Amino acid sequence: MPDQHPTEDTDASDRRDPLVTDIDLRVAGRSRRRHGDRAVLVTIAAGGAAGAAARYLIGATWPAPAGAFPTSTLAINLLGCALIGVLMVLITDVWSKQRLLRPFLGTGVLGGFTTFSTYTVDIQRLVAGAHAGTALLYLTLTPVGALLAVWVTANATRRLVNWRIA
Repeated sequence: MPDQHPTEDTDASDRRDPLVTDIDLRVAGRSRRRHGDRAVLVTIAAGGAAGAAARYLIGATWPAPAGAFPTSTLAINLLGCALIGVLMVLITDVWSKQRLLRPFLGTGVLGGFTTFSTYTVDIQRLVAGAHAGTALLYLTLTPVGALLAVWVTANATRRLVNWRIA
């Protein structure tokens, strides 16, 4: 096999990595979609539609004026993260046999409900509107609040579940 290393007079576009063609890197059985994958996809899509609709209704009912602190988006994200904390404990400790519950509620409903893309757009708008202080507060408060919401509700739910079992 000829030397594959580039020489000093070789252009970068001429360099090619050697390919090993006798190794199949596909995971066995993964090349074909299973029927259950479609059920999970439909479940996530239905949950996502419900979560996104709820988020839209809250945002439309409680809009933030231009340049104001985006309270509705913050509330949506904190509530969604708090519910994710509760859900993850219930799914792992109480409802572990429900195969489609986590994709529907976790990935679907709460994934569609929380809106970190709107969070970034809100920050861009605040900075563009010369409200850098508000943008910085919002930039910091959202992830810190989201992590705290998950942590507090997961711990509280776990204690409640363990108390009920004992």
